[in-house]
Amino acid sequence: MTGFLAWFWNERFWLPHNVTWADLKNTDEAVYPQSEDLYLAAPLAFCIIVVRLLFERLIVRPLVSGLRIEVKEAQRAPPNAILDKVYTAITKHPDEKRLEGLSKQLDWDVRSIQRWFYRRRDQERPPTLARFCHSMWKFAFYVYIFTYGVRYLKKTPWLHNTRECWHNYPNQPLTVEVHYYYLLELSFCLSLLLPQLTHIRRKDFLLTLTHHFLSVSLIVFSYVSNMVRAGTLVMCVHDSAEVLLEAAKMAKYARFKRFCNLLFLIFTLIFITSRLALYPAWVLKTTVFESWSLLGLFPSWWLLNGMLLLLLGLHCLWAYLILRVLSTGPQRRKLNPLCVSLDSHNDVDFSSDEEDMPPHPPHPKKPPPHTHTSHRSQRTANGTSGAHRTNGYL
Repeated sequence: MTGFLAWFWNERFWLPHNVTWADLKNTDEAVYPQSEDLYLAAPLAFCIIVVRLLFERLIVRPLVSGLRIEVKEAQRAPPNAILDKVYTAITKHPDEKRLEGLSKQLDWDVRSIQRWFYRRRDQERPPTLARFCHSMWKFAFYVYIFTYGVRYLKKTPWLHNTRECWHNYPNQPLTVEVHYYYLLELSFCLSLLLPQLTHIRRKDFLLTLTHHFLSVSLIVFSYVSNMVRAGTLVMCVHDSAEVLLEAAKMAKYARFKRFCNLLFLIFTLIFITSRLALYPAWVLKTTVFESWSLLGLFPSWWLLNGMLLLLLGLHCLWAYLILRVLSTGPQRRKLNPLCVSLDSHNDVDFSSDEEDMPPHPPHPKKPPPHTHTSHRSQRTANGTSGAHRTNGYL
């Protein structure tokens, strides 16, 4: 293991020319970032998960009850042995041919079967109240961490002059504030990664996982190579849109539709301003051009800036999806904007928490008087069968 770490943290890759890890050893006069500092992130992520559970149980749930916020839960699919076997053993998204076969087998119309599968898939998602509590937890965290980042950066010279990010690099002592900022961001990102891997996988799973991987890698690599000044700018810019996003998601779960739409519109403006304007014009300008002119090129420069540019590519994709949501009319909107899980190391996810519910099948017409209707026809009209009775649930 020691040999692998020595190979991985090769100073000729991570540091500029004529700089070694010995130059970044702690002394009596100055403290520098050490890779061992980040070992605390994993146990702190576990502590954050525990704090989150306590926060949701002791604060959010009583608050929801006290304010009488109505958080409706989705309807459950009625028990049906045949459909449940298809769902668990074959497919959760049956195609048209399979739907027609099931329709003939159960004497149900196709749309009733589609609605059953929709509700069955919905049962595996976290309950609405749980999602509301989780959004409030992330809202509280982002309010705190963004406020902390802004208050810290206001005291730094590189907020107004980004060339200060590279002045006397890498001999830039680590402050307690930056160490705390980095450790908290990394721990929170890791605490979000565990639910992402264990919960039901949504359509954007790979996109979200890529964003998590990029975020964790950038935090770790920029810390170890002491590029923390530029790192604080990256984290603060990415945290800026999160507060409004989580607030909009809470409004959605609580069925405050107009307030939700207003918050989402403001979130869109801040997202595009921070991720597509401020990030490339302010952050990438210093990490790419100013660092190049002041430090020259070295291998890790290409790696770190490559990941930052890939992050910009993800921002462009998410901005396109957001604008596509806004460009469609409210009545025709099929893409749920608030399934966006934009954590700064995280997730913007445009998969739908709530899929499009297939419309109700039309009510069957009553047979004309004096017309003989077989028992099988009556069961078909009511959408039920004798062997698998559903009480006309749809």
